[in-house]
Amino acid sequence: MNTAPRIEQLLPKKLMGMHVRMTLAENRTADLWRTFMLRRREISNIVGTDLYSIQVYDHGWVPKAFTPHITFDRWAAVEVSDITTIPAGMEPFSLEGYYAVFIHHGPPSAFMPTFQYIFQEWLPASDYVLDDRPHFEILGEKYKNEHPDSEEEIWIPIRPR
Repeated sequence: MNTAPRIEQLLPKKLMGMHVRMTLAENRTADLWRTFMLRRREISNIVGTDLYSIQVYDHGWVPKAFTPHITFDRWAAVEVSDITTIPAGMEPFSLEGYYAVFIHHGPPSAFMPTFQYIFQEWLPASDYVLDDRPHFEILGEKYKNEHPDSEEEIWIPIRPR
């Protein structure tokens, strides 16, 4: 992976989803998505077909200090046109701001080289620093879970140096 990202200013985007507090050592992602996918039809105003996998880290998250025991909130969500109706057990969420958008090719289990490129090569050499906002992935039509041909967009929150 050595492709420069595209830089996007994301206008406020309304999402609806579910979340869990977890660590990578006690990874509950599969359970979260299993539950969410069974219930997403309860959301009446979905926009598009993309799925959003969101990570909300505690304030001051530093990639170099990241360990499998760091606690964060993981969300499974979809975009919605409005948040007037909230199904039981779900919550609204909003995303906005400047992001560097990378394409990860391959299964999520092979993400480490992409992670290393973003945080050890691209970000230190760029005109940006990591911003303290949610990180997320868009799982679109090319996302195939653990298939080697899978693709997903990795959205990293940034701000100018």
